[in-house]
Amino acid sequence: MTLSAGTKLGPYEILAPIGAGGMGEVYKARDTRLERTVAVKVLPQELSSSPEVRQRFEREAKTISQLSHPHICALYDVGREGETEYLVMELLEGETLSERLVKGPLPLEQTLRFGVEIADALDKAHRQGIVHRDLKPGNVMLTKSGVKLLDFGLAKAMAPAAPAGSLTALPTQQGLTQEGTILGTFQYMAPEQLEGKDADGRTDIFAFGAVLYEMATGKKAFSGASQASLISAIMKEEPAPISTLAPMAPPALDRVVRKCLAKDPEDRWQNAADLGSELKWIGEGSQAGVAAPAAARGRRRVLSFTAGVALGALAAGAGAWAVVRSRASASRPLERFSMLLPADAPLRLYGPQSLAVSADGTRVVYVAEHGGTTQLYVRAMDQLEALPIRGTDGATSPFFSPDSQWVGFFSMDKLQKVSIEGGAPQAICEAAEFRGGSWGADDTIVFGGGGSGLRTVQASGGTPRVLTSPDSKKGEVGHWWPEILPGGEDVFFEIPGGGVGNAESSIGLLSLKTGKSRPVLEGSNPRYVAPGFVLFLRGNTLLAAPFDLSRLEVTGPAVRVLDGVLQIEPFSGSLFGLSSRGALVYAPQFLARHALVWVDRHGAVSPLPAEPRNYEEPRVSPDGQRIAVTVRRGPSSDIYVYNVTKGSLTRLTFGSIEEETPIWSPDGTRVAFASARSQEKRVVYAKAADGGGPEELLFTAAHPHLGSWFSDGKTIAFTNYSPDMAGDLAVAAVGSKGEPSSFLRTPFNERAPRVSPDGRWLAYVSNESGRDEVYVQAFPGPGGKWQISSDGGSEPVWSRDSRELFFRNGEKMMVVQTTTQPSFAASSPQVLFQGRFVPTRRGEAAYDVAADGQRFLMVRREAGEAPVQLNVILNFVDELKRRVSAGRK
Repeated sequence: MTLSAGTKLGPYEILAPIGAGGMGEVYKARDTRLERTVAVKVLPQELSSSPEVRQRFEREAKTISQLSHPHICALYDVGREGETEYLVMELLEGETLSERLVKGPLPLEQTLRFGVEIADALDKAHRQGIVHRDLKPGNVMLTKSGVKLLDFGLAKAMAPAAPAGSLTALPTQQGLTQEGTILGTFQYMAPEQLEGKDADGRTDIFAFGAVLYEMATGKKAFSGASQASLISAIMKEEPAPISTLAPMAPPALDRVVRKCLAKDPEDRWQNAADLGSELKWIGEGSQAGVAAPAAARGRRRVLSFTAGVALGALAAGAGAWAVVRSRASASRPLERFSMLLPADAPLRLYGPQSLAVSADGTRVVYVAEHGGTTQLYVRAMDQLEALPIRGTDGATSPFFSPDSQWVGFFSMDKLQKVSIEGGAPQAICEAAEFRGGSWGADDTIVFGGGGSGLRTVQASGGTPRVLTSPDSKKGEVGHWWPEILPGGEDVFFEIPGGGVGNAESSIGLLSLKTGKSRPVLEGSNPRYVAPGFVLFLRGNTLLAAPFDLSRLEVTGPAVRVLDGVLQIEPFSGSLFGLSSRGALVYAPQFLARHALVWVDRHGAVSPLPAEPRNYEEPRVSPDGQRIAVTVRRGPSSDIYVYNVTKGSLTRLTFGSIEEETPIWSPDGTRVAFASARSQEKRVVYAKAADGGGPEELLFTAAHPHLGSWFSDGKTIAFTNYSPDMAGDLAVAAVGSKGEPSSFLRTPFNERAPRVSPDGRWLAYVSNESGRDEVYVQAFPGPGGKWQISSDGGSEPVWSRDSRELFFRNGEKMMVVQTTTQPSFAASSPQVLFQGRFVPTRRGEAAYDVAADGQRFLMVRREAGEAPVQLNVILNFVDELKRRVSAGRK
């Protein structure tokens, strides 16, 4: 049976097919009663033809629907429409484990983490008397929140009333779901299933062992040229030890899997809880779980198990975090591996610098996207789990103290510090804008500003002292990413050349004694590496040059160290860190791929048929037929127009620079955007939406992010960032080519101005209360001011009739009812829906609202498109010496 879009099964409207298999066809559908998107599985006719089977199935399905667990796909409903039986389930996004295994084995850390989650789900079900009976990679979905088991217990519910015959009596060519046959998939079936005996929880444990084996090795535990030989292998043979296929796997994992695959159920793990505890124990790095080191490595002491470590090259897909400490060695080879981050706390792609390594090399701190905001996570070298640091919501730009006991970071317009051992963060000083920090041995901190120079403050607190000021005559827009050199008297820093994200940035050297600075070499994100190197980036390439610390001079040519290091644009923030003991940690270059989606007021998502790209700031045209959107490509970006009716995406600008924050003219014929074409100031242009005709210069400003084009077509409101402030609100006359005028200029950070359609009120975001909140103010004034949000808010957008104002609070889409005439009034905020969509990166709204106010155009990261991997190189300094020495010859 194949159902077409629009078909109704009870209250469920079919939207599109998802897949099909022996247990039925699966469709994406809309629940018209609850206004949510679900998955509907239509059962094969042979499973619903018998009244007894239907009754038993419905009875079992009711039991299964009570099974609530974060790693089990929820069963919402069962129904019958005519002769069609169907199930209604949670709609999941991700890929099945079988699809993932096509690419090869999983990293060890993933195998253990997913294994613990599966075991936990099995334990929950078994305690309620529910056995899966068909556990296999195709029934395990990998999602952002971890694994989800599919079809849980449904195999038993669909079983025929008569007992299955013995193995020898089974027809060899029948389908697995027909009466009188075995139920399940042969590859993962336990011997007792093959013999037609009763199944219990230990039957699932056998299948789980086969799945674990395949996850760790990429090979099936049992194989055969025919069905008969496969059955014989399961009944009589033992799979090859995991260590023969994955040499770095810990022996304890092989022992766990072998016990799962015991032929006699009495010899297996007797419950999934014990099995899960064993996997968790291995994951925590118990010595019993350490792979036996080769004889050649006998002089090394392994502090935690090492998975996927290869000398000289990165072991693709390796996932375990490990530290190998050498006792004594004149020359040590590189050791490379990867570590995985939690799926629900991936690396932050938006905002300044997001990664730091402690000086002693024992910990990594990174900025994670979590719960709609950012938060610091710490990963200890001798542990497998990254843990959140409490009280660091909204944090960015972390850096360690020299003793590795504290982490400095920026949040809530303050420079703060927090003990790595726990406790509440402590405020050090005000810091409304920032670009990195460095903590000296004398407890002095130097930090950079987004549009200002370097400042310094004591770690104990106080008022910052200005160290440098950008030279606007030279095109300097700030001094960023300081690095205090050994001795504490000099500081490396980055000078962004000609604008944000410009590839011609240079590295300067400041003397804290004299206050004088001078250029050192071209590059960005400088780091000093003992005994005498400066490490830096040019684009996505990491380079190193020899540096004489006594003379404070570069003494030789730079050499290429590593390609493909991820940078955060437009902040030019580095995603690499170094320890003083020679460990380099970096985020590999990552191509973000986003989808444009419509989201209704209940949170139901409908993707647009636009090719996934790195979309930002979508804006709906006044007639609703087109979408202007920024598409980023590394440090540059362009404006595109998507035709909703035709499904076509057309490029509007063709620069190799940043062109961003598009907005529509009121009549929908033109798109305005900010461009970095000028060396001194950003320029705002307008271009016909169909791409025809020349561009029109509208005005120039220091660093504009466009917000609203007034309905009269004469004025544009925007956020203006300049060297002496974080952000203020300004307006410019269209086509005047003159200087814009400030509308709201305060010591606080104001941004994201949105003018109401009737032109009388301006919504915006300010941090004047200590956190971002949405406000409305009379425009052009005078008049009152109202705080709209009450618990944090950003990205305000008006409805087209000015009767509603929408904004976001983390992952929540909020709405207030508004009255704009004769005076302004607003209701209390209400939550419309909640979901993980790409957040704003420039402060302007990362979404738009349809003309009828019933749908929201948002950007959703594609499944698996969040950075959850960091690469590690041990003994990095020894290799650096060899590279630089070779470069001098």
